[in-house]
Amino acid sequence: MGSPEPVTSASTALLTDHYELTMLASALADGTADRPCVFEVFARRLPDGRRYGVVAGTARVLDAIADFRFTDAELTMLEQTAVVDPETLAWLADYEFRGDIDGYREGDLYFPGSPILTVTGSFAEAVVLETLVLSILNHDSAIASAAARMSGAAHGRPIIEMGGRRTHEYAAVAAARASYLAGFATTSNLEAGRRYGIPTRGTVAHAFMLLHDSEEAAFRAQVSKMGADTTLLVDTYDITAGIEAAVRVAGPELGAIRIDSGDVGPLARKARDQLDALGAKDTRIVVSGDLDEHAIAALRAEPVDAYGVGTSVVTGSGAPTAGMVYKLVEVDGRPVAKRSAHKESRGGRKHALRRHRSTGTAVEEVVWTAASGRPEPGENDLDLQIPLVREGAPVDDLPTLDDARARLRRAQVSLPWEGLKLSHGEPAIPTTFL
Repeated sequence: MGSPEPVTSASTALLTDHYELTMLASALADGTADRPCVFEVFARRLPDGRRYGVVAGTARVLDAIADFRFTDAELTMLEQTAVVDPETLAWLADYEFRGDIDGYREGDLYFPGSPILTVTGSFAEAVVLETLVLSILNHDSAIASAAARMSGAAHGRPIIEMGGRRTHEYAAVAAARASYLAGFATTSNLEAGRRYGIPTRGTVAHAFMLLHDSEEAAFRAQVSKMGADTTLLVDTYDITAGIEAAVRVAGPELGAIRIDSGDVGPLARKARDQLDALGAKDTRIVVSGDLDEHAIAALRAEPVDAYGVGTSVVTGSGAPTAGMVYKLVEVDGRPVAKRSAHKESRGGRKHALRRHRSTGTAVEEVVWTAASGRPEPGENDLDLQIPLVREGAPVDDLPTLDDARARLRRAQVSLPWEGLKLSHGEPAIPTTFL
């Protein structure tokens, strides 16, 4: 497998929103467009029942911002539809982000109020990025947060992401990346494999079984082409008969069987007993079919070797968005804050660190502003934000996708044990605002 290709887009400029261009045009008209500003991305709360969130999509955000240009075709559309006036159109024609961005590393955990991304620049150049930034971070972080819960529930058993047919075709690729970041072993999405270097796996669907005149004929065709180490789908008709035919065709060296329907726990138990009796003691059992983190956890005691997860992971397992917002917190060095009921924000640029016991267990996230000052450092404090972009250019040696996978594993280990529960509860660690 060659090196993964960088994420590219033909154009991302019209991923902005109409109301952002309304603000831009108005600010250009009254002379406030160039005022230095700081915008922050954060979540006011975690989705119901979640005890931590996972940061994902940062690398995709940086790639999208690098590609954020208004082409002639897009400018023509804006002109013909009178979305903006000629002055704004001319400004957009020369757009290029030249500011700074700091943020949490991909694969890190976040909690309510965590300053996940900080965008510093003029009001004009930063405000047009809001929809682009939030669409990526809200989607990818929601998927990664759900996938991390599933990976934890699997307790080391591999999970294949197979949800491409249950979501938008472009979202499917991003979901495969976020799932892999969060601990899934492989994906069935070939474009995700091409673009990000993620290992791909897959077996046949029931259509292949129905194509053939008998189940055994289908198994013979697959084994003849793919070898005995393939995975045979045994529940198209009768599972007991299917397993018997699979071992008869492939021999005891059969790689795996897949069960895609029914009460998979008891079925896996019976399948294990049958495989062992047929001499296929090393044949693995893969289960799929509407699994989520709770179903996976319930199967922990069963003889299941791997899981296939589709719908639940690409839809965030009930939380399809991370609920992140992009808010202006500083203008000309002066803190500003929204005061609307239930949507309050805290003014001033934030910094954050996470405190740990000497054992490595995280105990608190501390967020502060320049006005409050950095807290007295502790021996086991970890600064959470890193530089991502300086003067419009990504910094060198940014974390890779594999770095993000490793970071998340370390971060999950650092949580108090109750923070990994799937039951409802408070965030795994409290956030203190200074």
